[in-house]
Amino acid sequence: MLVSSTVSETVAEETLLFGVEPVPAMTGYPTVDQLKDRLESLRAEHPELITAERIGTTRLGEPLWLYTLGEGRLSGLLAGGVHPNEPIGSVTILHLVQQLASSADLRARLDTTWRIIPCADPDGMRLNEGWFQDPGDAETYFRHFYRPAGDEQVEWTFPLSYKRAHFDAMLPETQALQRAIDLARPDFYVPLHNAESGGAYYYLSEPMPELCSALQQLPERFGVPLHRGEPEAAHFTELAPGIFDMGTVEEIYDWLEGLGLDPAPPGSAGDASTSYARRYGTLSMIAELPLQRHPDADDLSLSEHRYADLLEQEGAQLIADGERLLAMLAQAEPELSLETPMLRASRCFLPMVRRSGESHRARAGQEENSRSATVSELTGLPGVRHMLRLRFGGIFLRALEAEFSAGTASASLRRLADEMEGLFAQWLREAAACPSGQTQAIPAHDVASVQCGAVLALADYAGRHRG
Repeated sequence: MLVSSTVSETVAEETLLFGVEPVPAMTGYPTVDQLKDRLESLRAEHPELITAERIGTTRLGEPLWLYTLGEGRLSGLLAGGVHPNEPIGSVTILHLVQQLASSADLRARLDTTWRIIPCADPDGMRLNEGWFQDPGDAETYFRHFYRPAGDEQVEWTFPLSYKRAHFDAMLPETQALQRAIDLARPDFYVPLHNAESGGAYYYLSEPMPELCSALQQLPERFGVPLHRGEPEAAHFTELAPGIFDMGTVEEIYDWLEGLGLDPAPPGSAGDASTSYARRYGTLSMIAELPLQRHPDADDLSLSEHRYADLLEQEGAQLIADGERLLAMLAQAEPELSLETPMLRASRCFLPMVRRSGESHRARAGQEENSRSATVSELTGLPGVRHMLRLRFGGIFLRALEAEFSAGTASASLRRLADEMEGLFAQWLREAAACPSGQTQAIPAHDVASVQCGAVLALADYAGRHRG
C-alpha cells in the first residue's frame, strides 16, 4: 500500500519553487486504482476547482479521463503513464494537483488552466504493478516489467510519414491523448516519463536558456545526480549539461540511415505526442528521472579505455545476446497458443537487442568516437546492455509463463522456459556484479519532487515568454 508520512529528511524544511512543499515521504508507487481514487478524493474536496471529463476508452474498455484544474491565461497539459512502466509521473500528478488546489497564491502566480491525464495507458500500467511496491529490488523489477510493443505505445503512435516510414494505426488511447492536445492547445506540455538508472536528464522542444539553469539545480537538491553521459541515443543535441533537444523522428531516421542501419525495421511505430503538439507552438519538456541512482552518472573524468573499443565490445555482446533470444523465440513460436501483450512485446523488442548492438558497432567505426571514454560512459554503456537483455528477456519469460498459467504449455515449451529461466538468472547475477549494477534505489518522493519542480519551472518560463 502507498504510504505517506513526513517530508524527506534530505530536504528538511526546504521547499520547491514558489513555496510548494516537497513530496511527502512514501514507499513505492500508486497503482492505477490508487491513483484514480486519490484524484477523485481531491475532486470531491475541491468541486469548484477540479472537473473531469471522459476523453476515450482503452482497448480493454477502461475509461480515460481528463482532469481540469483552475482557469488561467495559460494552458498547460500533463500526461501520465504514456509509457506504462514509468510511474514517477503518478506521484508527480497527485502532488501537483494537491498543491495547486490548496494554494490560491500558486494558482494566481502561474495563471494556468491545468489539464491532466492521470494515466494514458492504464491497461499497460496494470501489467507493471507487480514491482511498484518494491522498485529497488532488481529481480522483482525485471520479473514484473512490461513495456508495450512499439506500435502499442501511446507515446509513439501518432501519425508519421517520412521516406520509407509510414504509420497511421493510432490506438484508442493515442486518439484520446490527441483529443486532449487539441482541446488544450497547450502553451506548455509535459508527458511524464522516467528512466531506470543513472541520473536525471531533460529534453526540451527548443532551447530555453533561462529554464536550463533551474532544471540543472533541481536534482542535486534531492540527492539525484545529473546525468552526464550520452542520452538515450547519440544523435541528440546537447543544449546544456544534462539537457538535450528532443529533436524529431525524422532526425532519428536520417541518423540511422547515415550509420548504414535500417531506419524503418518491421514493427516500427509512429511519431511522438510532443511532435503533434508542435502544431500549436507548444513548449514541451520531458523530465527523465531515474528509479535508481548510480554514483558515476555525472563523472566526466577520463578513463583508460577508448570509447570506440567500449562500443565495439558492448555491441558484440548485445548482438550475441539478441541472436540467442531470437533463436529461443523462433523455437517457441510453434508452441505458443496465447497472443498476449508480452508475446507481442517480445516480437518487437528481442530484435531490438541485436539492432542496438549493430548500432554500437557502427558507431565504433566513427572517427569522433576514437577517444577516451568518460567514467560515466564506462558504466553507462554496460548498464544499457544489462537493462536491454533483462527487460526484454524478462518480458519473454512472462510470455512463456502465461502458457503455464493457462495450462497450454507443451513439454518442449517447458524445457525452453527452463532454459530461459536459467539464462535470466545468470544475467541478473552478472548485472549485480558489474560496476554498472552498483545502483541505489531513489525514494519515490525525491524523484517526484524533482519532476514537480521541473513542471513548475516550465510553467513559470511559459508565463514569462508567451503572450
